Amino acid sequence: MADLEYKDPLLQQLYDEEMLTSAQAEEIVDEHERTGRSVRELLVDMDVLSEDALLEIVAQQLGSRVISLHSVSLPTDVIRSIPASVARMYNVIPVSADAQSVELATSELLSPEVIDELHFVLSRDVTFVAAREAEIRAALEENYGDDSDSVTEMLSALESELDSVGEHIAAAGDNVIELENAANQAPVVRYVNLILYQAVKDKASDVHFEPFETEFKIRYRVDGALYEMSPPPKHLALPVTSRIKVISGLNIAERRLPQDGRIQLQIAGKQIDFRVSTLPTQFGESVVIRVLDRSVVSLDLENIGMPDDIYNNFGEDIAKPNGIVVVTGPTGSGKTTTLYSALRRLNTEENKLLTAEDPVEYDIDGIVQIPTNEAIGLTFGRTLRAFLRQDPDIIMVGEIRDKDTAEIAIQSSLTGHLVFSTLHTNDAPGAITRLIDMGVEPFLIASTMEAVLGQRLVRTICPNCKTPYEPEDDMLQMLGLSRSDVGGRPFYFGKGCLQCNETGYKGRRGIYEYLRISDPIRELINERKPTIVIRDKAIELGMRTLREDGIRCILDGSTTVEEVLKYT
Repeated sequence: MADLEYKDPLLQQLYDEEMLTSAQAEEIVDEHERTGRSVRELLVDMDVLSEDALLEIVAQQLGSRVISLHSVSLPTDVIRSIPASVARMYNVIPVSADAQSVELATSELLSPEVIDELHFVLSRDVTFVAAREAEIRAALEENYGDDSDSVTEMLSALESELDSVGEHIAAAGDNVIELENAANQAPVVRYVNLILYQAVKDKASDVHFEPFETEFKIRYRVDGALYEMSPPPKHLALPVTSRIKVISGLNIAERRLPQDGRIQLQIAGKQIDFRVSTLPTQFGESVVIRVLDRSVVSLDLENIGMPDDIYNNFGEDIAKPNGIVVVTGPTGSGKTTTLYSALRRLNTEENKLLTAEDPVEYDIDGIVQIPTNEAIGLTFGRTLRAFLRQDPDIIMVGEIRDKDTAEIAIQSSLTGHLVFSTLHTNDAPGAITRLIDMGVEPFLIASTMEAVLGQRLVRTICPNCKTPYEPEDDMLQMLGLSRSDVGGRPFYFGKGCLQCNETGYKGRRGIYEYLRISDPIRELINERKPTIVIRDKAIELGMRTLREDGIRCILDGSTTVEEVLKYT
C-alpha cells in the first residue's frame, strides 16, 4: 500500500494494518469534514468494523483493556478526582484513582498530544481503558449532571489557584518565558478549555474576551446575539489572553499590534477549528475567537434552506462553464457558507478549484485554498493574477474589494473560468451599482455576470416555546400584507424557555433574493441605470425580494415579524 498519512490516529492505524482501503479512508475523511461526525462513528455506520472490534483496537493501541461501565461501580471520590469540565471536554470518565494516578475510560484513540495535556491538566499519571461511547455519555450525564453551572462552579473552584497565577503574571512583567509559564499553568489551561467547550456546547459562532479598566468580560455570540458569561477576575485577562495566544501560535510578547491565528482542538469527541484575532486596546488585548464547528454548519447546498426555485436556478448557474456568480449581504449573513456549499458540489475530479480567502475558514479536501496576506502584499488581486497561470476551472475570491480585483475577476471569466465572489451590499441589485461605482465598465459587467444572490440570516423561533397569536392591522401594514394575504394563518413568537436561554429563538435560517442577469437586465446595466430601476425590472421578471422571502418564513411559522423587519 502507498504511504498515505491521515490526521486521525485511528484511521491511520486501520489503513496501515490494511483493514481499510484508501478509497474507504478518503470517503470517511470527506464525510467527517462535511458533517463533523466522528471518524469512529462513521467507521461503525459504514460497516467497516463493529463497535466492539473498534474498541478492541483502541484498547490495544492504548495498551489496555475494554470494560463495560455498566458493570463497574464508580465511587463519589473517584468521580470527584477529575473536574466535570475536564471529563466533558475530553469525553472521559474516571474509573479508579489515587493521589498519584487516575484511570480514565475513553471511547476514542487519543493522540499523544491529548494524553500529554490530560496528564498535565490533572497533574497526575494517567492510564486508560476503552468503553462504549454511549456508556461514557450516560456516565457523564449521571455523574456530572447538568453542566450549565459548570463555568461558575469552575471559577469558584479555581479562584485560589488563579489568584496565585495572577501574582505570577504581575511579577513576570514583560518576561516572555515567565508569561508563557503562567499561561501554561493547569488552572489557566482548564479555564480556557472550559470556555471553548461551553462555546461549542452552546453552538456559539464567536467568543469575545474584552478587557476594561475594572473588569474582564467574556461574551458568546449565539444565533447572532451576544450573551455575557459570569466575568472572571480582572487579573485573569493577561493569563487567559496569553494562553489563547500560545495555543494559536501567536507571538505572546507582541501586545502592540493586531495578530491572527488558528487553533484545532478535539472537544467532546469532535474536531473543532477556531480562528483567533487579537486587537490591542487601552486596557489590554481584546481577543475574538470564531468557532468553526462542521457539525453545526452544513456545507451541502440542499441543506442551507434555499426555496426550491432559487435552489434550482442557483444550481444551474453554478454549473455554467464561465461567468461570475456573486453572493451579497452584510458580515455574518452566511455568504461564505453558501459559496463553500457551491464549491463542494463542483469539487469533482475533472474540475480544478482555487480559492483566495481572508482567511481560509474551512479546509476542504481537493480544493487549493490560499490565505491572502495584505501585510506582505499578497492581495486578492495579486493572488488572482497568479491563479490564471495555475490552469483552474473554477475560482473563488473571498471578496471583491476594489477595481483591481473586480477587473481580474472579469478577465478570468472572459477567458473561460467560472468565478465566485462576495460583495457587501444591501441587496442583490445593489451589487451591479457597487461594481460600476468601483470603476468597472458596465459592458464588462453585463457580458460576464450570470447571477447575484442576496441573503440574510434570521433567527428561528424556539420549537419548545413557540406560541401562536393574531397579528394586528398595523403590523400587517408594516409588512405590506392584507388580511386576505394571511388567510387566517396565525403568526408565532417564542415565549422564552430554558432551552433557548429565555430568548424565544433557537438556530437561524437564510432568507434569499435571486437576481438572474437576463437580457433585459443586461440592457439596463449597459445604460448605467440606477439600482432602483434594475430592482423594479427584476421584480417584474419574477424576482422575490428579501422582504417577500422573509414574509414566506413568517407565514410558515419559522421566524418572527421583528426578525424580518430588522434584517430586510
